[in-house]
Amino acid sequence: MSMTPQAAPTAKIEQEWIRDLASKNRRIDGRAPSDYREITIETGTIEKANGSARVTLGKTKILVGVKLELGAPFPDTPNEGVLTVNAELTPIAHSSFELGPPGENAIELARVVDRNLRESKAIDLKELCIEPGKRVFIVFVDVYVLDHDGNLVDASTYGALAALLKCRMPECEIRDGEIVYSGSFRPLPMRNYPVPVTFAKIGRTLIVDPCLKEEEVMSTRLTIGVDKEDCVCAMQKGGMGTLEVHEVTAAVEAAILKSGEIRKLIMEAAC
Repeated sequence: MSMTPQAAPTAKIEQEWIRDLASKNRRIDGRAPSDYREITIETGTIEKANGSARVTLGKTKILVGVKLELGAPFPDTPNEGVLTVNAELTPIAHSSFELGPPGENAIELARVVDRNLRESKAIDLKELCIEPGKRVFIVFVDVYVLDHDGNLVDASTYGALAALLKCRMPECEIRDGEIVYSGSFRPLPMRNYPVPVTFAKIGRTLIVDPCLKEEEVMSTRLTIGVDKEDCVCAMQKGGMGTLEVHEVTAAVEAAILKSGEIRKLIMEAAC
């Protein structure tokens, strides 16, 4: 499964050029292998959402909205709220994206974003419980890809985290079996701030934040999620290629450094 659309017959000479540049630690847009494209993050972009953010990563554009609703908890976690992530690859984002139910690529994107948030315990789900076993807050995170030029995982997760940090939940309590709202709001109980860093392997070279043309020639992709304590909280490999142990080790070290820089951007945007 891959989140990279089926490439139009990109000229083989261009593909070879990209591989040749990578072998020399160079890239088609002039970046070094360890360089991200420019990242901009705006919050509060959807008026009717409880939290929202728009992320631009190079030419990749993502919109994320967060909505809170009351519902029933899962039977095996009666004292915890629920987190659910959905992703939509809108047709305006790429010619290969179509209207209709989520396909494999959208499902994979949602799962990777979810895994980073869930495995890092980003939200204290117990704080979302209103009435154990009966009523809890359900946090819906909806990711919309507006323009696809590579590295959807990172851009989507940055947007999801920024939107959650900006989200406000209503204060309420149970009185005589009924939910009573006070009219005031408070931030979501955020406990961690996971930041993924994605690498693409082209030939023998690992590069961060691949653009779409680089994704079309990569042999494999590795996304490493790093939490606020600089611990790896999630890891996802895509593609049919292989990675050596020393490559994974180098990627983890680089991800820890990069995640700190990007986390600062996200936190500043959500202030």
